[in-house]
Amino acid sequence: MRLGLTGIWSIELRMADPHEIADAAAELDELGWGALWIPGLGGGDILGDSEHLLRATRSAGVAVGVAGIWRHPAADMAAGHARLQTAYGRRHLLGLGVSDPAAAQDAGRPFRPLADMAGYLDSLDQAPVPVPAGERMMAALGPKMTELAGRRTAGVHPFMVTPEYSAAAREQLGDGPLIAPYQAVVLERDPAKARTAARDFLGAFLGMDHYARSLRRQGFTEDDLAGGSDLLIDSVVAWGDTDAIGRRVRAHHQAGADHVCLHVVGAGSGMPLPEWRALAPLTGARP
Repeated sequence: MRLGLTGIWSIELRMADPHEIADAAAELDELGWGALWIPGLGGGDILGDSEHLLRATRSAGVAVGVAGIWRHPAADMAAGHARLQTAYGRRHLLGLGVSDPAAAQDAGRPFRPLADMAGYLDSLDQAPVPVPAGERMMAALGPKMTELAGRRTAGVHPFMVTPEYSAAAREQLGDGPLIAPYQAVVLERDPAKARTAARDFLGAFLGMDHYARSLRRQGFTEDDLAGGSDLLIDSVVAWGDTDAIGRRVRAHHQAGADHVCLHVVGAGSGMPLPEWRALAPLTGARP
């Protein structure tokens, strides 16, 4: 599946008024964004929400970034994905994640992330209409999960990572598997305002163990994690004008990423259409 060089990652494209979502998706498609990404958000009808975007667009891919394996039975996901691919020209990408021990506990299961994800992929393979490896990705962060993603899916969709992480993932995976990092962006030139907006969004994630471990592996210290140092914020969030954000996107590509999905934060409530339009020069050419 071709994602293009850049995409839009958006909570609003899943949670806003359906008519507003359809209009925004159609405009993003016309602007040339390669893919529209929607988050799992703890469950719900992620396939139905994907279909709403597929119906509103002609060219852009629609990617789930990501569905937790504890909340979505593999058989249901395989059947729904197969239907969407048939109906909409194979433009759907199924992103999967193991979440954290609490999610497994809520499902009444022990938390064995590698075995759990491998078993879920087995179920997708064994479905009446299997989900091809090239039509699914993983929210891998650690090296073992990244290795599994490289062997059994199209690649990785990591959250809160730097271009250096993209380079390390490319070195580990070699040529072939996709690297499609999430990139938070703040269209604000004032450093204090931009960092405040970034901290307001990322603060909760800094206290989650699996993300904290990932950031430590990327070289950040406990002091960086405590509230989010300027160094950490500047490293995992791109802020400034469109040119500044473009430099971060290019840094990911130069490090080996295939696709970068941009999440506008700090824009206030509602659909951030002005920001998406301002960022449109970064769409690039679809491969």
